[in-house]
Amino acid sequence: MIRIENLKYKYQGARQYVFDNFNLTFEDNNIYGLLGKNGTGKSTLLYLISGLLRRTSGSITVDGTDTQLHRAETLEEIFLVPEEFDLAPMTLDSYVKMNEPFYPRFSREVLESCLRDFELTSDIHLKELSMGQKKKVYMSFALAANTRLLLMDEPTNGLDIPSKSQFRRVIANNMTDDRTMIISTHQVHDVESLLDHIVMLDRSELLLDASVADICAKYNFEFRSLGEPQDDVLYSEPSVQGSAVITRKREGDEDTTLNLELLFNAVTRHAI
Repeated sequence: MIRIENLKYKYQGARQYVFDNFNLTFEDNNIYGLLGKNGTGKSTLLYLISGLLRRTSGSITVDGTDTQLHRAETLEEIFLVPEEFDLAPMTLDSYVKMNEPFYPRFSREVLESCLRDFELTSDIHLKELSMGQKKKVYMSFALAANTRLLLMDEPTNGLDIPSKSQFRRVIANNMTDDRTMIISTHQVHDVESLLDHIVMLDRSELLLDASVADICAKYNFEFRSLGEPQDDVLYSEPSVQGSAVITRKREGDEDTTLNLELLFNAVTRHAI
């Protein structure tokens, strides 16, 4: 469990706090979608959770341990995939040999499986890869590390359309019962089918903290053609053919598929 209590943080020289007395809990064994507009603190929160940024005050604990202490037994259970990174100019095999000792449950089998799903081979040289290929290699290593907590910041940025489908398959195939993932993203359609729980931030304001099951039990996500009634609509986005709408679920309504972009726009505009 990740417990964040009374968190305060601002960047050096900044006048405004990114987080000011912020509280949030991430339960185990879920895939979380961490959403928010640009500048609302999503990436900052991931870095604070991992212990790479030092908070001003408050506490962040993972399974009861303060990550800011940088204890080896805690760090070996956390892996952060940042939005932007570079890899050393070496072969993948050399990279793995250098870094796998930090992760006691590292699995070469999982690494090979992820690489196959991404249509990559293990005999590659990291210097020769495109940014998208580097991201796929790094995510493969992250999953092979078998940490209990995996943090991903905009993981699908730089991936082409087929690779985004591969990404979803790789994540689904490697989500284990003892793992928690937090995926920060603007590309909501890339990940919405993977998520168990949605968290929406606006700096210190927690706009939404709910499971996908609870959201879909409360709301319908539908498309209504031009001329169909709109009197029960809570939020609507028009198109040439009609409107994507959110309505409140009534007894007897069948479940609908979550439209995360529509939900995000409705929540940030305080329509629901």
